[in-house]
Amino acid sequence: MRIVAVFGAGKLGEVLLSGLLRAGWSPDRLVATARRPERARELTERYGIRVVTNETALREADVITIAVKPQDAGVLLEDLGPKMPANKLVVSMCAGLPTSFFAKYLPEGTPVVRVMTNTPALVDEAMTAISAGSFATAEHLQVAEEMFRPLGRTIRLPETQQDAVTALSGSGPAYFYFLVEAMTDAGILLGLPRQVAHDLIVQTAIGSAVMLRESGEHPVKLREAVTSPAGTTINAIRELENHGVRAALLSALEAARDRAREIAAQS
Repeated sequence: MRIVAVFGAGKLGEVLLSGLLRAGWSPDRLVATARRPERARELTERYGIRVVTNETALREADVITIAVKPQDAGVLLEDLGPKMPANKLVVSMCAGLPTSFFAKYLPEGTPVVRVMTNTPALVDEAMTAISAGSFATAEHLQVAEEMFRPLGRTIRLPETQQDAVTALSGSGPAYFYFLVEAMTDAGILLGLPRQVAHDLIVQTAIGSAVMLRESGEHPVKLREAVTSPAGTTINAIRELENHGVRAALLSALEAARDRAREIAAQS
């Protein structure tokens, strides 16, 4: 029975823990660490898992999952590195940090798998990208997939593409929420009650996403099916283009990717 330890069970670590438990994992297969005693009690009461010291987690777990903030990873790894058994798999959930960062602290040959998931993991609809470090094998990738598949969909990618993944899907939910917020305000401007506007937009977003996934059609084709000649939709799209919405999205995602690279450079 493989045991997974989550180091730094904050919001991100809790997403993984709760998802695995919803998927049927026994609490006996999970341990966590937490800096604050009140957080440790909260996790134990909420999920029935043990919250232990770093040393105990290292000794008992087969998979060491690092879920701390990127700026805190170095301090944690300085503590873990000298104590890390050589046969452990390390899974990083730290945005922006390459596997080479972990190699500076861990014993030579330690396999590291880098993952980028997103907050829809809370409803089992995450998109998780998984990449192998220098010493990670196909078997290690499979272990990571087994961990994150209950949270949604997984995909294997070269690590060189992880900064783009961070910008696109890691931060992606925020862009959709921003769009829903703006469209809700537009609905109010057009005379709808806020809740009505919200419900209309959310269901439209869900339906559109399902159509994209299930139909396999290119988004342009689906958009054209809604866009009648001289109709309402084409007039709205013209305004979006006039205001540079497409260009703004391209610039926004480039900025997110560049920030991910900055985090790596500063580490």
